[in-house]
Amino acid sequence: MERTLRLISSNPLDRLARTLEALLVVASQPLDVAELAAAAQEDPERVETALRLVSDRFREGRSGIVLEQVAGGYAFRATREAAEACGRLFERPVERGLSQAALETLASIAYLGPCSRPELARVRGVAADSVVAGLLERGLIAEAGRNGDTGVAGGAVRYRTTPLFERVFGLGSLSELPRLDDLGGDAAELRSRLQAVAERRPA
Repeated sequence: MERTLRLISSNPLDRLARTLEALLVVASQPLDVAELAAAAQEDPERVETALRLVSDRFREGRSGIVLEQVAGGYAFRATREAAEACGRLFERPVERGLSQAALETLASIAYLGPCSRPELARVRGVAADSVVAGLLERGLIAEAGRNGDTGVAGGAVRYRTTPLFERVFGLGSLSELPRLDDLGGDAAELRSRLQAVAERRPA
């Protein structure tokens, strides 16, 4: 038995899988195959193979955490059966307490792509400065250049959503956002505002 365990632990692919586990545990956001391969100094194909081992090792019903593909990369999350206990231990402020204004602003940035505060103000009908500041602090959005970016300061700063936004809302990428036409009746007004701003943008 001991000899079998030694053989398993010395298997290069198993060693790589353990290295990937460690990288994913210490990472603050999902890591894609290229990032994992660079950190582990391994071939991306071997990383993908090792990730399948990790995924099998950490799955629902077998472990308290599972490996998932989210926000264009890989990350660990609590299993469904453990999620409630984790929520009692540690409330994630990024997921809780988002105001209606913050949610509308996030939706605007996600659907319009990089957009500026003046555009956000046109969508919502009010200034977005304080809401944008709060979303920046939470790490849900980030700066993405300036309007008419030519390398010269002066244009309005544009904002984009971050991988953390995708992770918090369970999206593999922004392409998984619901189509504007599919948004329900409660979102009809926001949908029309988003479309109006998008149509006024220069081609």
